[in-house]
Amino acid sequence: MAERPMRHCLFLLASLLLTTVATSNATTVVKNLDLKRYMGRWYEIARFPTFFEKSNAVDTRATYTLNDNGTVHVLNEDFVDGKRSYVEGIAYKADPKSDEAKLKVKFYVPPSVPIFPVIGDYWVLYIDQDYQNAVVGGPTKIFLWILSRKSHIDDATYKELVEKAKNEGYDVSKLRKTPQSEKPPPAAEEGV
Repeated sequence: MAERPMRHCLFLLASLLLTTVATSNATTVVKNLDLKRYMGRWYEIARFPTFFEKSNAVDTRATYTLNDNGTVHVLNEDFVDGKRSYVEGIAYKADPKSDEAKLKVKFYVPPSVPIFPVIGDYWVLYIDQDYQNAVVGGPTKIFLWILSRKSHIDDATYKELVEKAKNEGYDVSKLRKTPQSEKPPPAAEEGV
């Protein structure tokens, strides 16, 4: 049985609080993001440490599915000692009229009995032309993720993505690589 830990609740509450923090440096985000091309599985290559993600988690990934109403179903997963944890949410454009890739992600807490919605920022800061690698952050620069369609990327690509984040004012010395298995665990529908 999959675990839905309380740390996800804490993450969501922190995200809500942190979205109100102002930053002095403007952040550039992707314009005209093709949401359909962005859908699918993304592997977490590196991230800033957070209290809502376990430090010993491996094979962390996100799967995005476009809903009929234009919102995005979000499934975040990680594994500790072979056990899968996950949280589900909904993402949507912060300003439907804007061409910027500034999304909001809404999760409900606690996940086991969804009562209280918590909303955080999800800004796509960079995506390559093939939609294979991305850098995601937000206005506070407290959170940062380097994502890829593949569970492993080469050093040159990693350094390029880190440089993109650095150029946006992120303290990239805080980045920690996420361990990924050579063969990623199967999707939940495949029996996990």
